[in-house]
Amino acid sequence: MAISASTVMELRNITGAGMMDCKRALEESAGDLEKAGEYLRKKGISIAAKKSGRATNEGAIAIAIAPDRKQAAIVQLACETDFVSRNEQFQGLLRSLAEHVLKHGGAGLPEQKFGEGTVAETITAAIGKIGENLRLVDAKRIGISGNGLIGGYVHSNGKIGVLVALQTDKSVAANALEPLAKDLSMHVAASPVKAIHPEEIDPAVLGKEKEILTAQAKESGKPDNIIEKMVQGRINKFMQEITLLSQPFVKDPERTVAQLLKDSGKQLAVTITPVQFVKLQF
Repeated sequence: MAISASTVMELRNITGAGMMDCKRALEESAGDLEKAGEYLRKKGISIAAKKSGRATNEGAIAIAIAPDRKQAAIVQLACETDFVSRNEQFQGLLRSLAEHVLKHGGAGLPEQKFGEGTVAETITAAIGKIGENLRLVDAKRIGISGNGLIGGYVHSNGKIGVLVALQTDKSVAANALEPLAKDLSMHVAASPVKAIHPEEIDPAVLGKEKEILTAQAKESGKPDNIIEKMVQGRINKFMQEITLLSQPFVKDPERTVAQLLKDSGKQLAVTITPVQFVKLQF
């Protein structure tokens, strides 16, 4: 049946829900305002509308890794308080979302079918049940083909999550490579990693750093040619600091990550190459 705009507006004024949610509720309820209001309450939508403007500065991260460890997903879900981020209902939703992304990917996630509705509708319903505003911050899936695996790590407070994909030149037992993948994930979690190799660093990041370093160097009053050398030296150091392979390994600072990979490769009789990482954090 056709639902008039005035009826939709009336339901919106009563419940505070969005126009499209109100229209759908009325369509599901054959235009009956009372039943439409009940529909919205069951979905948690009217409550969600009232909470949607509240800040979501807390939250947690979850990962899901396929049994063959060739694919993995990571999801970041925000809420209002740290208390709720540790709530089992919130954590259950977060884990379910990570498993969903592992199967279906993160592209267009809010509109993907999830349970009886979409991911967005499920989160909206959860807002009503949990009583806080929730926000899907980020979701990614990564995968590798051939030899190697993906490892992951979520910090104990749930605020930092990392996935690291390792490729090997020949087959190696997963249980032999998994500890290294986890160690590297922990390293990325604890370090300012922006890229695996220097050439992968975002030019915008380097440009901004060079701008700052140049401004600082000019305060010294030195000639431009000296300033240029000073800045280049500091840029080179900066690139080392944010590049995975050149960083001191957090569990053994006497070795770089590159040396760790080389040593581990010798022990396993393979060449180990990190090919991708994802890091999400609050």
